[in-house]
Amino acid sequence: MRFTLLRMVLLLLLAGCASPSQDSDPTHDTGTIIGEVGDPRNRAKLHTELAALYYSAGNMGVALEELRAATAADSGYAPTHGMFGLVYMQLRENERAEASFERALRLSPNDADINHNYGWFLCQTGREPASIKYFLQAIRNPLYPTPWRSYSAAGSCTLRVHQVKEAEAFFERALKLDPDEPASLLHLGQIRYRQGRVGEARKLVTQHNKIVTPSAESLWLALRIERRLGERLAEQGFANQLRRRYPQSPEYQALLKGQYD
Repeated sequence: MRFTLLRMVLLLLLAGCASPSQDSDPTHDTGTIIGEVGDPRNRAKLHTELAALYYSAGNMGVALEELRAATAADSGYAPTHGMFGLVYMQLRENERAEASFERALRLSPNDADINHNYGWFLCQTGREPASIKYFLQAIRNPLYPTPWRSYSAAGSCTLRVHQVKEAEAFFERALKLDPDEPASLLHLGQIRYRQGRVGEARKLVTQHNKIVTPSAESLWLALRIERRLGERLAEQGFANQLRRRYPQSPEYQALLKGQYD
């Protein structure tokens, strides 16, 4: 199904590259491609979008081919280099990923998506404190449609270096903008649990588990909350889910050992 959808999107995009007929109105805005079909920036944009589709489908080799075609058309198109960064990050080629993100930011320093992705790269490569300014730069862009995503990522990265108070503030901001942001619900629920605010933790993790498929981490939190509240039936229900869905997880192994906290 995923690859069928990909092929359909590719066909639609490629159809947009067809030369217009003599009878077509060149001033008519289709809402899809800006400028002339042969315009270098236009071609770079198209190949970058194709690369993003292949990246989403897990085909990094073809994604790189499309990105090389994009840079051949227009080497100054910042999203291409940002996409290179994501692909190289996925391939664990960190030096190339970093160079790509940095080049993208030199070309477009205020691009929200590039700032967010570079921040996430820094967080994933052990530079959590350095990542925060890039998340905040993304949020400053008034045209950024998903600022809660960067608040949540900033919270996750801050939590990794045990700055709980700062992380808590980031998660709260994310949830003010999007009350259903899954990562913020889970992480703030974990913070509330450790603070002893078990009722709030329960509401947060319950909402999380309704929105997305429960993970081993979220089931483990829900189980411990019910245990602390003395709700043995609910506790057993989460234990059964954890055993059935994630029998190899560290959380289930902790359950077997009785290591609840």
